[in-house]
Amino acid sequence: MILFVRDLTVIDFSYLHRQRGMLGESYIVDVELQGALDDTAMVFDFGKVKKVIKQAIDSLVDHKLAVAAECPALQLDTAGELTLLRYQSERGLLQLACPEQAFAVIPGTEINEATVTAFLQRKIKPLLPANVAQLTLTLRPENISGFYYHYSHGLKKHDGNCQRIAHGHRSTIQIYENNMLAPKLNKCWAERWKDIYLGTESDLVAAEQLVHLTPGAQDYSFRYQASQGWFELCIPQSHCEIVPCDTTVECLADFIADTLKAQHSTHSYKVVAYEGVGKGAIAVRP
Repeated sequence: MILFVRDLTVIDFSYLHRQRGMLGESYIVDVELQGALDDTAMVFDFGKVKKVIKQAIDSLVDHKLAVAAECPALQLDTAGELTLLRYQSERGLLQLACPEQAFAVIPGTEINEATVTAFLQRKIKPLLPANVAQLTLTLRPENISGFYYHYSHGLKKHDGNCQRIAHGHRSTIQIYENNMLAPKLNKCWAERWKDIYLGTESDLVAAEQLVHLTPGAQDYSFRYQASQGWFELCIPQSHCEIVPCDTTVECLADFIADTLKAQHSTHSYKVVAYEGVGKGAIAVRP
């Protein structure tokens, strides 16, 4: 017997790519459980599927930076309670100092749907009852017909896992100008924020203010203290845009709308900004 749950959850995370650098990603997760019926005539209670499997996914990968353990571009060290990361991508050197729980270290030489799926299945299967013989997870990106971008960020004021300095999303953008969908504007912002790190201006610091990292001359440096610990990031300036606000989806929608309105004050705008799949914020400038 096979039990299935479509759209069980969405994994929002970032990962490191040799060519593209740091990428925000959002995967929809489908699950199948194959096994015998238990004494309640079920393979596994649907409520428990959501509780056990979703909670495990959240703790293992969601809102983390995923790194491939055997990637030759990766170097991991420790400094007290922090994990120090160096990653040499074709876009430049990425450096982070974060609490250990901010990273998902996944076997293999690269991060992709297959390696993340295998990692999750191996970790979650022992959590299931004995009558469940096989667990199959399917990770898939949202089918987006319009424009989208991959972005990473950190929210130091957040009291949950969004405070981690390098997690991200694959997000749709829909901009309306004078009440009409504006493909050129959507394309422009999708290209502007392609594979981007969005940094909050107030988190930007001088190189000498970092405690654990040594940035290059063309790097931006970020640091902050949050409830989960101390976070630092050095990233090439070409891989980043600094915004004068927090990088919540609400503030990003406002930022885009304000930027457009400043360019054409007589035009009206509606910005529908997504944070991953099926959620986001709308900013209107009449």
